[in-house]
Order: sequence, then structure tokens, then C-alpha cells
Amino acid sequence: MSDLVYCYPRTLSGTLVKRYKRFFADIELVNGSVVTAHCPNTGPMTGICDPSSPVLITHSDDPKRKLKYTWEAVQMRDATRTWVGANTNLPNKVIKGMLERHEIVAIEGYDTVKPEVKYGVDGKSRIDFLLTGGDRQIYVEVKNTTWAQDDLALFPDTVTTRGQKHLRELTAIAQNQGDQCRCVMLYFINRGDCTQFAPGDERDPEYGQLLRDAVAAGVEIVPCRFQVSPEGLHYLGLADVVL
Repeated sequence: MSDLVYCYPRTLSGTLVKRYKRFFADIELVNGSVVTAHCPNTGPMTGICDPSSPVLITHSDDPKRKLKYTWEAVQMRDATRTWVGANTNLPNKVIKGMLERHEIVAIEGYDTVKPEVKYGVDGKSRIDFLLTGGDRQIYVEVKNTTWAQDDLALFPDTVTTRGQKHLRELTAIAQNQGDQCRCVMLYFINRGDCTQFAPGDERDPEYGQLLRDAVAAGVEIVPCRFQVSPEGLHYLGLADVVL
């Protein structure tokens, strides 16, 4: 297995009873008790939210938290038994560390990693990371990706107007400032069984077309593969892009 880039705090094993109201998941622990965990993933979680699936959760002692448990990962019930990341707060945290350690070879030529920098036509949007200090600034937007069909990872799994806006803004930068900067769409493939990446045209055809237009304008696609285990997240390198 490849290098561990994120280690979970101590996890508890359980079984998914149900997910509801987007942010809540009832989990039956191995001792038979049922707890309610926070579900950080607000999307539909297509294909990874089946009741009776094995899950991993973590516990927090923070007195300010209403829900003390967080849903971290879910195991597919098919023959692959693949673990899939359920905590959408982790991708940006993991990528920030990897960028600071210069572990993504497709993105190089910078000294400083600046998170959450304002950009865009109206200056009200925020890019996940702006990398500076090299010959060109590098804009990096990160998208968590868990929907899969066989070995093909797909994003998005629902219509995303926010994601469409990000593509339009990166495309505009690439078209107008392409000689001064690089624009990168980084897809965080939060499961280890996918070797290819493609836009989820079935769920959001407009996003798919915008992504193809963005690539034509010079935006780079960097689909990073991660294997999820009860120990944590392991980096597997890049997936092949299928447009």
C-alpha cells in the first residue's frame, strides 16, 4: 500500500441504520447501541449510502459539539468491499498538507500555499488554494469525488450550480491570464477502486460541458486517487482522464 497521507483518530466500527436530513446518520455500534453521527457530506452520496453497510465513525470530546460522532467512511457491500470516504471536510485538509510537502508531482513550481483566497469576476468567490512564489501563480480548486461506475470515478453526482460557477471562473482566468498563471481542477477520488475519471454527465450535463470547455481554455484536470482504509487515507497517484 502507498504512503499514508492522513491518519484517522481512533475509529469506532458500526453499521449504517439510516441517513436523514442530509446531516444526520444513525449508526449501530458493535455493542448494539445506536448513536447519531454528523454526516459532513451534504450531497446525495450516490451508491455509497446503503443501510446495513459497515461504517467507521470518530468521537469528539468538544463540549461545543451537539453531535459527538462524525461519519468518516463506509464500506461497499459488493465483492470489492472498498472503503469510501464520507467526511467531505478531509479533502481540503489532506490536499493542503500534500501541497505543503510537494507530494503532488502534477502541481509544482511554487513556494507558498495560500488557502481560501478571494478571486473571480466579482471578487466574492474563494479559490481553495493559491500557490505562489514560482514563475506563475497556480489556482487550485478541490472537488470531493465518491460516485463510481466500475473503475470510473464521476463528478458530480447531482446538479451543482456552485461547481459550474467555479468552472466558469477558472475558465475566464485561463483565457485572460493563461500566460501568467495555471488553473487546476483537482478531483479528490475518495476511494481506491477507480483508475479513471470523467465528468458526471448523467447527473449534470452542463457541468460536463463546462469542464470540457475549461480544458479547451487551458484549465488542467488533476484527478488524485486515494485508498481509504480503517487506518486512514493513502495516496495512489493520478487517475486517467476520460473526456
